[in-house]
Amino acid sequence: MSLLENINFVNPEFLGLLLLVPALAVWYVYQQKERYVHLKMPTLESISGITSLRGALRKYLPLLRALSLIFLIIALARPQKTLKEEDIKAEGIDIFLVMDLSSSMLAQDFKPDRLEESKRVAADFVNKREHDRIGLSVFSGEAFTQCPLTTDHKVVKEFLANLKCGLLEDGTAIGMGLATSVNRLKDSEAKSKVVILLTDGVNNAGYIKPYTAAEIAREFDVKVYTIGVGSTGDALTPVSRRSDGKYIFGLARVEIDEALLQEIAEMTGGKYFRATSGEGLERIYEEINQLEKTEIDVTSVKRYSEEFHYFALLGLILLVVEFLLRYTVFRTIP
Repeated sequence: MSLLENINFVNPEFLGLLLLVPALAVWYVYQQKERYVHLKMPTLESISGITSLRGALRKYLPLLRALSLIFLIIALARPQKTLKEEDIKAEGIDIFLVMDLSSSMLAQDFKPDRLEESKRVAADFVNKREHDRIGLSVFSGEAFTQCPLTTDHKVVKEFLANLKCGLLEDGTAIGMGLATSVNRLKDSEAKSKVVILLTDGVNNAGYIKPYTAAEIAREFDVKVYTIGVGSTGDALTPVSRRSDGKYIFGLARVEIDEALLQEIAEMTGGKYFRATSGEGLERIYEEINQLEKTEIDVTSVKRYSEEFHYFALLGLILLVVEFLLRYTVFRTIP
């Protein structure tokens, strides 16, 4: 850490005295020439190259005095270190990410596929919600909470990174995914409760209907943003699975129940989005980020600590060292 980091000067006008240092250096060189007598010798060949450590080091003594003067001048300017404290009171938002893990999320109309791109963009969104509690639920043919509400965003991103298809029974239980997240949010005392539900298909599984889940969300003042992920037309999608667990891909029609997703969003005061590319998905999360602003009250308190005594002490030590060396080890006879 730099010695002058976060340093302010109470009397900065004294720093102008630093201009004396180069002037004194010029005067010292000139004075040295006048002080010592010059003798003309026919030749110095016999003693050329002869020197001593004492003689070599003595010429650096003026540097100690110059440094001493510099530190004493800085001490006169009265440096102070600013210690800033922030008291942050954030009225955060509780946000649940609900991610579809059905096999169709491996479709390759997004690069490398829908799931990986959705995970990446969601992680970027988490990074921007510094003061919010965030949770993660997943669903396919069934649903469960992957990560409860937490302010430890590193944990949320780790769970996101480890998501993969095939962990649950295949299918698309949109109602189950939404109901699972609402159940986690219903007792929250946050000013705002939000679900971001991402899917690429049509509800075809689960014992809770999507409309029922949306009504429950509305009852508990949970706002739902829905995102339909997938290009238009056909996409290279898993169409079957081999005995070793690997998927077989083929062209399949992209089908998203946009009417259902839009109605869920409207019922809860949210908004429906359609993402047909990774860039489009990024824009959607950015819009949600702007729509759901967290209110933050920041109170800054500044404290100051006097630092001049460090510079004064260092300057005096250098001055004493220079004085002792000049009149002991490096003493000369005038």
